[in-house]
Amino acid sequence: MMKATKRGEVVWSGTWVAQRLGVELVGDEEISGLLGLALRRNPKRAHLLVSNVLGKHVPQSPDVVWRAGYDLGLRVRELLGDDAARRAVVLGYAETATGLGHSVADGLGLAPYLHSTRRPVDGVARAGGFEESHSHATSHLLLPEDPRLLSGDGALVLVDDEFSTGNTVLNTIRALHERYPREHYVIVALVDMRSPDDRDRLADFACEIGARVDLVASASGTVKLPDDVLAKGQALVARHESLGEAPTARTERCAEPGSVTRVDLDWPESVPDGGRHGFTPEHRAALDAALPAMAARLAAPLGDARRILVLGFEELMYAPLALAREIEKGTQAQVRYSTTTRSPVLAVDDPGYAIRTRLVFPAHDDPADGPGERYAYNVAGGDFDAIVAVVDSIADTPQLHAPDGLLACLAEHAPRVLLAVVPSYVPERGASVKAVPERPLVSPTLPEPLRGPAFSSYAPDEVGWLLQDLSDVDLEAPTEEREEAIQGGGAHYAESLPVEYQPSAEYQALFQSALEVSAARIAQAVGVVTETVLAERSPRPVLVSLARAGTPVGVLMRRWAQARRGLDLPHYAVSIVRGRGIDANALRWLAAHHDPADVVFVDGWTGKGAITRELAEALEGFPGFDPEIAVLADPGSCVRTYGTREDFLIPSACLNSTVSGLISRTVLRADLVGPNDFHGGKFYRELAEADVSTHFLDTIEARFDEVADAVDAQVKEMLSADRAPTWEGWAAVERISEEYEIHDVNLVKPGVGETTRVLLRRVPWKILARTGAGADLDHVRLLAEQRGVPVEEVAELPYTCVGLIHPKYTRGATGADGKAVGAK
Repeated sequence: MMKATKRGEVVWSGTWVAQRLGVELVGDEEISGLLGLALRRNPKRAHLLVSNVLGKHVPQSPDVVWRAGYDLGLRVRELLGDDAARRAVVLGYAETATGLGHSVADGLGLAPYLHSTRRPVDGVARAGGFEESHSHATSHLLLPEDPRLLSGDGALVLVDDEFSTGNTVLNTIRALHERYPREHYVIVALVDMRSPDDRDRLADFACEIGARVDLVASASGTVKLPDDVLAKGQALVARHESLGEAPTARTERCAEPGSVTRVDLDWPESVPDGGRHGFTPEHRAALDAALPAMAARLAAPLGDARRILVLGFEELMYAPLALAREIEKGTQAQVRYSTTTRSPVLAVDDPGYAIRTRLVFPAHDDPADGPGERYAYNVAGGDFDAIVAVVDSIADTPQLHAPDGLLACLAEHAPRVLLAVVPSYVPERGASVKAVPERPLVSPTLPEPLRGPAFSSYAPDEVGWLLQDLSDVDLEAPTEEREEAIQGGGAHYAESLPVEYQPSAEYQALFQSALEVSAARIAQAVGVVTETVLAERSPRPVLVSLARAGTPVGVLMRRWAQARRGLDLPHYAVSIVRGRGIDANALRWLAAHHDPADVVFVDGWTGKGAITRELAEALEGFPGFDPEIAVLADPGSCVRTYGTREDFLIPSACLNSTVSGLISRTVLRADLVGPNDFHGGKFYRELAEADVSTHFLDTIEARFDEVADAVDAQVKEMLSADRAPTWEGWAAVERISEEYEIHDVNLVKPGVGETTRVLLRRVPWKILARTGAGADLDHVRLLAEQRGVPVEEVAELPYTCVGLIHPKYTRGATGADGKAVGAK
């Protein structure tokens, strides 16, 4: 049902979800044709917008899908003019908008195309990357074959299916503008769903970066949600889950499983499978020339099929779309196109519901973030008498052909299944040289490391800080103000500092008690990780801790090597910032003073492994450094050099600077840190009376002798064991992010240490505690009580606890009760 408002807008409220939840899509007339509504599983945000023309969740005519992007590309070309269009670059977002971005580039006609990817590729340098604020999946990588693709001065055209808050796109522009500044950005989306406040923010953002930012969209509108939408959504989900419906939400299957036939496409060698490494107008012309022959190869096994589905694979959207369009041109059959996806959505068999059926099968491309479920929507019950599954060669694995794999699932719902494999394009080794450096390589005389007592309360030989002293700069901001700026895209977390938490007497007593209880366990982990480093990495390593959580661990490792081996190891602390990388000048200083092969990076613990990944990516331009981090505790199974994989309380996580040499977390801000500077940090001299940094170290060192035998036995066992990372922590975080409808892995902080940080520095939403967790969580419960944060017990939590940062912490943010955070 649609009705017109006084302003001429259309309110669309007739779908299954809209009628039951009271959700209204308000906008121009095109909105109802472009979008459908679906229900999220375990909703904290009840609805999901589903595009009818994207070719992802809803099978659609391939020409309609392609035309939706192509027409947007024509509008961009008109906006830029032909001369500027030749100097432009089109960038699409994985996974949903890779095909859309290709189609926009087709319409633009003159510009090369690149899409982000979640698949690392050996031998191809990372030219950039970013996190997606509303994604259940992993970080985006930019892997152009020629890194200069991103360093030109033409317009950058960023393509996504939906422009809602704008956070993802604006954060991408900010990150890329810092490395590859340009004067013009064009944002392209099928639908512009921003609120009025978010619309105003785009102009402010353009002024902030000093560039022109345009927006081109097919339709615009907003979503209106009633106050009780969350409660209604939860009740609907509970009702449908209680019915025990099959994942497909329908039961119609073929009487006999269909046949599966492999078809050799004879894909042209000169044409990449997509835009992961770049796709030029010349590639497009070569593909267009080869398409008729490839479609003809599919025609014979398709036979007299009257309803055909061409099914793409996650990021591989454009190649199957191009094949589907060519098949559609040469047949009287009805051809539809869609792709598989990572995104889980509830299926309900109702004509007014966007996701009526769901196929579930295991991932089949050995994803970097580990195994998991994948989905194909609206395929079952689609009455297709032939399905053409198009995958790239990396995804042509035993899992694809397994009894529970994608092909078997498809064969239950169509009498004929064809498998077409497109060769996965990998640039020749050496073809993609080092990525364009983040800053010009300079060789000024960098300053010597800062040392205590002038900077930090540690003794001068304990650690040298490769930082610049910003102690006299006012950098602190209230926690809520920082959180709103960070999540709103207006600031990066490293541009300011939280106000230092001053512990109560009760909390200080908890810290002391925890230290006494865990000192021996920490001492053993220190011994194990140090001895492992000495045995496997270097007999005289250079310890480089990641400031500041890694620095107490680096000091303890240095003390162990000195006490047990008589070694006087150098130790430095450097800054690494998520989304910005490691301090490049610090690396240059280290390379000038030590053999990079001897450098061992040290951190306190792993959570989901974000910093582990960040370090590996940041070191790609610095040969000789080993990106493998040594950590005290690795509960996320992200590294192979660790002291323990238990998730227990490391008391240094309980406090901030007062257990870390009175040093702040590191700061990276353009007006304070120049191209020839180290990242910054502050020395809180005024907190000296509360400082327990040395007491923490001395208490643990005093237990070295009693754990020596246990260390020797454990190291002997570990050196012969398989310690390969499983990344199970990252997988758990993605699952939690989806289950609690946060849709941003950066807001899920797993493990005791990370949960403590959430309570001390961020705006916590809730704490998940494993049922039966004991004294390791006493300080977490106390902090949660002090901040009024609920603690929810979870029976099968893979960590002792997980901290959830408040999603969308703005004055209009919606909390767990469905009410605005800032509501009076």
